[in-house]
Amino acid sequence: MKRFRRHGHESQRDKHKQDLYQFNKTVEHGFPHQPSALGFSPSLELLAIGTRSGAIKLYGTPGVEFMGLHDENAAVTQVHFLPNQVGMVTLLDDNSLHMWTLRAHNGMSELLEIGRFTLSGPPGAPPSVTRVTAVLAHSSGELLMLGTEGGHVFVVEVPGFKELEENNISVENVQNRIPEDYVGRRNLECVEALHENPLNPRQVLIGYSRGLMVLWDLDRQRPIQHFLCTQQLESVWWMEDGVNILSSHSDGSYCQWTVTGEDPQTEPEKQETPYGAFPCKAISKIIQLPSKQGPPFLIFSGGMPRASYGDRHCISVIHSKFHEALDFTSRIIDYFVIREPSALVVLVEEELVVVDLQSEGWPVIQTPYLVPLHCSAITCSHHVSSIPLKLWERVQAAGAQQTTHYSRKPWPIIGGQNLSPDPPQRDLLLTGHEDGTVRFWDASGVCLYPMYKLSTAGVFLTDADPNDNMNQGSEGEWPPFRKVGCFDPYSDDPRLGIQKIHLCKYSGYLTVAGTAGQILILELNDEGAEQMVEATVVDLLQGQEGFRWKGQARLDVREEPVLFPPGFQPFALVQCQPPAVITAIALHSEWKLVAFGTSHGFGFYDYHQKNNIMVKCTLSPSDQVAMEGPLSRVKSIKKSLRQSFRRIRRSRVSMRKHHTTNLPEINARLEAEALHEMELAPVQRKIEARSSDDSFTGLVRTLYFADTFVSDSSHSTPSLWAGTNGGAVFAYVLRVPSLERRAEDPVVAHAAKEIQLMHRAPVVGLVVLDGKGTPLPEPLEVAHDLARSPEMHGSHHLLVVSEEQFKLFTLPKVSSKSKLKLTAVDGSRVRRVGVAWFGSRTDEQLESSLVVLTNQGELHVISLPSIKMMVRYPCIRKDDVSGIASCVFTKYGQGFYLMSPSEFERFSLSTRWVVEPRCLVEAPLQMRPKNPSSPVHRDQPDGCLSDFRERVLQEIQKSLEGDQT
Repeated sequence: MKRFRRHGHESQRDKHKQDLYQFNKTVEHGFPHQPSALGFSPSLELLAIGTRSGAIKLYGTPGVEFMGLHDENAAVTQVHFLPNQVGMVTLLDDNSLHMWTLRAHNGMSELLEIGRFTLSGPPGAPPSVTRVTAVLAHSSGELLMLGTEGGHVFVVEVPGFKELEENNISVENVQNRIPEDYVGRRNLECVEALHENPLNPRQVLIGYSRGLMVLWDLDRQRPIQHFLCTQQLESVWWMEDGVNILSSHSDGSYCQWTVTGEDPQTEPEKQETPYGAFPCKAISKIIQLPSKQGPPFLIFSGGMPRASYGDRHCISVIHSKFHEALDFTSRIIDYFVIREPSALVVLVEEELVVVDLQSEGWPVIQTPYLVPLHCSAITCSHHVSSIPLKLWERVQAAGAQQTTHYSRKPWPIIGGQNLSPDPPQRDLLLTGHEDGTVRFWDASGVCLYPMYKLSTAGVFLTDADPNDNMNQGSEGEWPPFRKVGCFDPYSDDPRLGIQKIHLCKYSGYLTVAGTAGQILILELNDEGAEQMVEATVVDLLQGQEGFRWKGQARLDVREEPVLFPPGFQPFALVQCQPPAVITAIALHSEWKLVAFGTSHGFGFYDYHQKNNIMVKCTLSPSDQVAMEGPLSRVKSIKKSLRQSFRRIRRSRVSMRKHHTTNLPEINARLEAEALHEMELAPVQRKIEARSSDDSFTGLVRTLYFADTFVSDSSHSTPSLWAGTNGGAVFAYVLRVPSLERRAEDPVVAHAAKEIQLMHRAPVVGLVVLDGKGTPLPEPLEVAHDLARSPEMHGSHHLLVVSEEQFKLFTLPKVSSKSKLKLTAVDGSRVRRVGVAWFGSRTDEQLESSLVVLTNQGELHVISLPSIKMMVRYPCIRKDDVSGIASCVFTKYGQGFYLMSPSEFERFSLSTRWVVEPRCLVEAPLQMRPKNPSSPVHRDQPDGCLSDFRERVLQEIQKSLEGDQT
């Protein structure tokens, strides 16, 4: 019999989906991965960063952010803003030039690419003739001067990228006018630098790699003066007086030259090697700026003594009698100085550092964005929505006491207008790191702002000496080093690494679990305190015979009192034995219980009475691999391959004994297991029952506290639920004493239920739904009047989420009610799951759903309690295993995942809750041209386009629209 769809019902359901769900990638938090170029517009007050992947990112006042991506898969090597305009030119390493503009649309600015251009040389010319090495955006805003590897200078009109051949400066024209006795006359090499006279835009200084510098007259097309230097040239700087020029060189020296008109100048006015007399590295860039008081600031990168400090990444700042070598922990990309000078902005490979040049001691200014999330490698993350104001202010106050060494000057880059509304709620993102720290970030808006840092290393004895800092300069040291920046990729002890975090926003209790089986319970304290932290050792093996731990040793706890600063302070420590990685935790702050799990089993701890309540070993005889401990970075692949081949050999022997001929199928399964252990690209397969001898079946994947019906349908009781890698679910009934007797009577637990999924897929999530099909509220949420009490009339249901299906059981009978299979031929498996609340923009009513991320990188929204698929969106590349593994969901339909080691991509599935940049950048008020008689430099007010520019932009826009259609 045919079934006919009820179109009215379907259209209403589709409209409901459109009202609730909409997928958007909204903003990228953190520091750009592999930055390769830096630019700054003094008139727009915007900062630009280009990356090796071809991304271009603009930043202004906090909240003003733009992102563009070149179609070409090539690195951005240079970024140049057009003076006094909203245009920008990028140069890629494929030698292509790209024009970008900020154009207003619906009251907001958008970053658009409006043109691209590649220099073309004469027929038969080698590529070096047109390979661009230096770019000068002329102050007219209408010219680009392009120096090349072959020594030529091409002049191009923008934004149309029209080459002005009559204005080009050929290398032959320059060579013919060089004095005969100059050493480099016949081979100038590439154009290293182009610099405009700050007082006369019709004069340009051309610096060649071999050392020659030529002052060129653009109007008369001839040289004015030659500066003859024999050292290889690295950079030039034309001082504001228009008379003096600085050049820096490959031998660690710099020279000062004077524009006199006398040609040639064979000797500099001054030559100095700041860190001589031994051989030094090149000074790659030099700047000198006058100050309002006293002598000028001299700033240069490099120049360190080659033998002693050739591996340092330094920028030296010299002003009057003050001299510091700012020592960075990663390679310097570029830097610039903001007006007066007030601040030095340095882009290094792993962070952006801004130094206050007006305050005593030149302190660092804390950045409101571009903060290096990966200052130590991120190992886990945890999001908490709608933080109560009191807790927020206490965390903020604790964090403020950690930032006293920062400058109090405001952030100096303030371009654009932030049009985003104020965040409707206060959200925290907590990130755990390899060095044992937990960082708290304000994730309420567009900027991910650092609030507070917690370090757990002080609880334990490690090899690190907190007072030992090899990079910090000592008094009288030469060069005068001073470490700056916070990027520190080295961990003193990898066992400190944070694996799981849970914060209760109502009580202020925090649980942090680590790599070596340690679980810390902390509470927020506004004052510093000196106290001991005693460890409770929990044996998860429970006397099991035949198991021997071959992994890492536990961390040793300090036996003396430790002084903890204001903020979260540990008061209890649980140490699991064997000291394996903590794979799951759950915190119930109302019952004052913490549950924890590893690859060996699970237990839970009463942190009010500071004793362990119960332990359950989940190991099976086939779980010997679980006793190996975490695999090291160096040998993990080799070790997994060895284990795989051993299993293959064992299987072959076993099959020969049993005369089994189905060898390819078993080999394929064993190879898939090995790949899964190595966390490589996910293996696609159909849903199938898994063998009970699969490795790590006892690993605990999820823990869940619930007040529900476990023993009978008339009395709800506190309970703990645990799901394992082997598809097993364990339920324990808890007897929690009343509040009056809580300090005296013990918490008692006994086993109540056990479920074994037939397909034995890992259980990755557990949720109990109340009588109305709504997930149970968080602990203390009802007590704070932030959620209604759960419906205790009618049946409760347990939703078990495995990697392959969603199954709903009635409670307390634990009978199967319904299920939804996810896995199909495409091999989808659940990797992340969370409960989220969705609502339309017009209706205040909210409904709960399940949000799921699969190993294919797809997001699914599943309705509750009907467990029906609502929508599906592609989000992450399926080969981005680390991105999928790092994903964390928020309570209101948003999420974060690591798109690189240093960046979180933020996305939203909700139509109501979307956090994205909304900003406007207007054209600056342009100064009148300094030389209105110039035939090239047109007289026009800033923000208005010349007729030529207007025509070109219209033509470009038409062509782009044609391409789109």
